[in-house]
Amino acid sequence: MVWSRQVAHDPSALLILVLVVAAFVAGFVDAIAGGGGLITLPVLLGAGLPAHLALGTNKGQSIFGSGSAALAFARRGALDLRRALVTFPLAIAGAFLGAQLVHALSPATLRPVVLVLLPVAAATLLVRRPDRTGVPRPSPARALVYSALLALVVGAYDGFFGPGTGTFFIIGFVVLLHEPLVAATADAKVANFGSNIAAVTVFALHGHVVWRLALPMAGAQFTGAWVGAHVAIRGGDRLVRRMVLLVVLGLCAKLAWDGFRTS
Repeated sequence: MVWSRQVAHDPSALLILVLVVAAFVAGFVDAIAGGGGLITLPVLLGAGLPAHLALGTNKGQSIFGSGSAALAFARRGALDLRRALVTFPLAIAGAFLGAQLVHALSPATLRPVVLVLLPVAAATLLVRRPDRTGVPRPSPARALVYSALLALVVGAYDGFFGPGTGTFFIIGFVVLLHEPLVAATADAKVANFGSNIAAVTVFALHGHVVWRLALPMAGAQFTGAWVGAHVAIRGGDRLVRRMVLLVVLGLCAKLAWDGFRTS
């Protein structure tokens, strides 16, 4: 506990450097495929922060990454602004709802469910390739309904449990709306930005964000996500697909390891 207080109130220059580098890499990866928390959260925990402060600080800096990526995709014309007006507020509402569920249920109950859903989602991504011609897409009205439901459900998941939220958003937009992966990633960033706003608000109100660490990381997250979004647009669907599959494998490994340690 003494070490965690030292980290929170008087971080060393070396620790700040490590966190900034981790945040840049996380922002880059998260902008393309989601899962940036796989990089930053273990580093924050390894620095000695207790779990609640590590989770809050991670959200406090990652919101800048999702916001930066969403802005970069919008500037490149890859974002569906009409859809964003629906998914952004509903993701916020869903995340607040999910945060309230924490008081009634244990988030750990979702771990085995997610361990099943993630590989299934990844397999679906491999089979259903939206970049192929002739794939039917839902009507604009139905697409908005699907987008709204996805934002609400995955947003609630983010507020309640969290791991893989950005990846679930991407896969959801691909499977439900038959979007190309770059477009799905762009839409996912807006929804994820919304759910992150709700999460940061909850953590900050409880005093669980160490801003001395979160703010330097935020600048690196913003830059890494900006670069990652442009790389995703240039690299196209093939790059995004590979990155999503790698992130899914990493998430499954992390969740399985967490379950093994607590069993």
